[in-house]
Parts: sequence; structure tokens; C-alpha cells
Amino acid sequence: MNPYQKKRRWKFFLLIFAILIGIASVFYTDSFVKKMEREEANQFQLWVKVTERSMLLMDNDDFRVVVESVRNNNKLPVIVADSADFISAYFGLDSTKTFYPGNDKLVYDSLYFVRQLAQMKRQHKPETMNIFGDKKLVYYKDSFILTQLRYFPYIQMGVIFLFLLTAYTAFSSARKDEQDHVWVGLAKETAHQLGTPISSLMAWVELMKSKFDAEDDPLIAEMENDIKRLEIITDRFSKIGSKPILEDHTVYIVISDFIRYFKVRTSDKVKFSITGDEQVRALLNVPLFDWVIENLLKNAANAIENEGSISVNIIENLAKEQVFIDVTDSGKGIPRSKFDAVFQPGYTTRKRGWGLGLSLTKRIVENYHSGEIFVKESELGKGTTFRIILKSSLRYEPTTT
Repeated sequence: MNPYQKKRRWKFFLLIFAILIGIASVFYTDSFVKKMEREEANQFQLWVKVTERSMLLMDNDDFRVVVESVRNNNKLPVIVADSADFISAYFGLDSTKTFYPGNDKLVYDSLYFVRQLAQMKRQHKPETMNIFGDKKLVYYKDSFILTQLRYFPYIQMGVIFLFLLTAYTAFSSARKDEQDHVWVGLAKETAHQLGTPISSLMAWVELMKSKFDAEDDPLIAEMENDIKRLEIITDRFSKIGSKPILEDHTVYIVISDFIRYFKVRTSDKVKFSITGDEQVRALLNVPLFDWVIENLLKNAANAIENEGSISVNIIENLAKEQVFIDVTDSGKGIPRSKFDAVFQPGYTTRKRGWGLGLSLTKRIVENYHSGEIFVKESELGKGTTFRIILKSSLRYEPTTT
């Protein structure tokens, strides 16, 4: 299992753990809310019975004390109404909506009472109270504390989720910046370390030419090509972390030049071909873009176990002003579930692989060329196609004199 898969598994376990904590919190709060609901229902029923009896025992001083005690302890909003919803009494409602103007007539905000009564009807069934032969319906609604408790776990989970999301984003950003600094520092140090032996190799080649009169020796020429390649690689590493200069190039020429270099250093059993529009142009940094093509061709060659082919097809989408570059091999293919994972650092199917090639390729295409790269299609045992999408520049128009 590669490091990326391990990290993703840990993230999955932590997410499941957080969900379980949230579910446990909701269930615990729900059981507590139900207990409070039962207590409030009992309190309401007691209030109804005591109020009903108080009408019959108004002259009993001892009972009047009990009635006042029950009423004072009742914190529930209550409305007493008849079957036609005419309100005759209320308790525990908003005092700013209910008032007496100084006479015996009750004045209130009618719309407020209509809404309160409708809310009480939705929450609980009414109790019947008989007052001097006149039946009244008594409604109540949940207390403010109970309402808060009912929604508290969801609000709490929302706040925790936002906090975790913010913390995760901040830590991920900080970690990414730290990784970028390490990556840039390592790349520039590598470029610096390669500079001295490359200069030495160039001097040794010149010495061999003059000492053995080997100006036209093909082996010396190939050694010079490899030294130039090392210079290009050094230049690539030195550009990491800096904003590269993009120049207008013919895509077909850039890719064909690299294939010409690469195929003589690959098995003869692998056949290379390049097709498509030869006049398509795009803004490229050639040393970095060659790195992209090199990684794709190396992966394609490694995926071919015996004989096979690697083809590059260049297509221009005039409507979207884009260039499509499809790199197709006849190798062993990639499972569909791994289409995204192949670009993650550390993912590799080779025993001695580092799993950085495609991750670096994606970084160069997206960060430095403002393009896209993805697995267009793949089938196990038949091959894979990677697609690069770049912004096209103006077509080359030859001048006439």
C-alpha cells in the first residue's frame, strides 16, 4: 500500500469516527428531549386539572395556595379557547403582544395569537377543561429550553463540522506550502549539484575529440547528446519553483524531436508514431514540456511487457481554442478505479518506482502550462490513453513575398 492510500484510509477512519460521535450525541440528546417532553406533558396536565378544580373551590384558602404554586411553576405557553378558536385566556406568552389598556376588555395582537395557536395545534393535542359546564380546549407548546435542546445537537454538529473543515483547509494549505518549499529546495539543489559533473564531462569529451581525432565518431556524438540531455534535465530542475517563460512553439515539432531522442534509448520491440495536425501551436516551456512527454513515454514503455506500440496524436479544437495531445500505448492498462490515483504522489505499480512521475507531470501541465491531464480511456490487457489539454496559440501562417 502506497503512502497516499494509507493517508486516505486514515482520513476515512477519522471521518467514520467523527460521524459515530455525532450520531451518539444526537441519540443521547434525543432521549433527553423525550424525557423532558414527558415531564412537560405531565406538568401541563397537572396545570389543567388544578385550574379546572380551582373554579369550584375559589373560597378554599388552602387550595388557592396550591393553585398559585402550580401556576407560578408552570413555564409552558398556554392558550385556552373554545371549539371556534375564540381565545378566552392565555399564559406564558410574549407580554409585548398581549396587554390590557386599563379596562376589563382584553386587547391583543390577533395575528400573533393565530400563529401561536396554530403552532400549538401542530405540536400537541389539546386537553379538555370544563368550567361551569362550558367546555374549553387548552393548548400548549414546548418550552423555549426544550426547543433549544431539540435543535442543539444539529447546530453543534454544524459548528464542529465548519471548525474541522476550516482547520483541515488551513493545515492542508500549510502542509502543501511546506511540501512545495521542500520540493523547490530539493530541485534547485539537485540542479546545482549536477552542474559541476556536467561541466567536467563536457571537458572530457572535448579532450577525447582532440586527443584521438574523433570529431566525427558516432559514439562521441551520442555522448554529447546525453550530456546535452543532462543539461536539459538540470535546466528543468532549476525552473521548479520559478514562473517559467512560455513561448510559442509548434507542438508536433517539439514532440517529434523528443521522440527521435527517446526511441533510440528504448527497446526495438516498442514502435513509436506521431500523427495529427502538424501546424498546431501552443505556448510551451520546452524543457518542462519535454519532461511531461518523457514521463508519459517512459510509463507507456514500462507498461508494454513484450512487443507493443506507443502513438501520439495531436488534435486542435478550434471552437474551444485548445490542443489535445493523446498518448496511447498497447500495454497492460489501468483499472478504472485508479484513474485518479495514478497522479497521486507515491502511487506506483513498479517494485523500485518512486511514484512521482505522473504527479510531477500533472503539476507541470496544470501549474506551469494552465492545462489539464487525465486518463482518457484504458482497458486492462489492451492499453491506455492519456490526454493533455493545452491552450492553443495562433497558427503559423507563412509569409509570402
